[in-house]
Amino acid sequence: MQYEIRCTKGSISMKIVCVLGGTGFVGSAIVRQLSEAGYLVKVLTRNCQKGRHLASLKNVQLIECDPSNTSILKNILKSADVVINLIGILHETPKTTFEEIHTQLPRKLALICKELNIPRFIQMSALQASISAPSKYLRSKGKAEEFLAEFSGDLKITIFQPSVIFGPCDSFINLFAKLIKFLPVILLAKPRARFQPIYVEDVAAAVTQSIKEKRTFGQTYPLTGPKIYTLMELVRLVSEQLHKKRLIVGLNDKLSYLQAWAMEKLPKKMMTRDNVRSMEIDSVSSQNFPDYLDFKPRSLESILPSYIN
Repeated sequence: MQYEIRCTKGSISMKIVCVLGGTGFVGSAIVRQLSEAGYLVKVLTRNCQKGRHLASLKNVQLIECDPSNTSILKNILKSADVVINLIGILHETPKTTFEEIHTQLPRKLALICKELNIPRFIQMSALQASISAPSKYLRSKGKAEEFLAEFSGDLKITIFQPSVIFGPCDSFINLFAKLIKFLPVILLAKPRARFQPIYVEDVAAAVTQSIKEKRTFGQTYPLTGPKIYTLMELVRLVSEQLHKKRLIVGLNDKLSYLQAWAMEKLPKKMMTRDNVRSMEIDSVSSQNFPDYLDFKPRSLESILPSYIN
């Protein structure tokens, strides 16, 4: 099934960008900026209804597609000039694993790009992704990066490794905002874990502007904001923004894992022990913001008032 939204192919020279994972928080921002930059954007999604908010964008198509179906995937991607993979999960389920989503899918996409002579491939990874990382989440992202390195002679690959991404509709800052609004006491796992939050529109700009930028070919870029915070500092910042004084109790490692274990039993997982393992390593980087970009990343303090109140 294909659901077309104001698709005007126009010039034959218009580059076609296929985006997997384009209907979510980060993907929507990237699709908007790709549209504004003049690309013909094909958004591959399991459910077109989830992309209805993209309906006002020019030169955007929503195409219903199960990425596990290789033949259908090839048929859709054959017209592409660029493939961007944003698909990711925070929690595994019995039917959906990190290995399948974070490792095998990017490898399959790279193989398809090579077979179909699609020159450009962009992968969204995660800061501190490594095959030796403490969590399955980060190891699965790291394995994908190693697989993609094997295609360096065939494809122009760029990998982005963001820290936690914030902005309207994020699932991180907004989660703590909800907890602060309704709970008098916050029990906080891994309170000293460190993050370097990056604004979603800055991530989208980094991805969009990299497409034509030759300096990005074959490169891996950490994407971080201008300031480092502990998790405790982030929660306090949200509390201050909401003008709600709350008791925030930092848990030690043993209690952090116990809390995560208990939360794994909830119908909708808010946190898992693997999430806690990811926080064993700080989500920060000493590398500068990518030098091909002509702007500086925006701070959390400058954006937070626009969506947390």
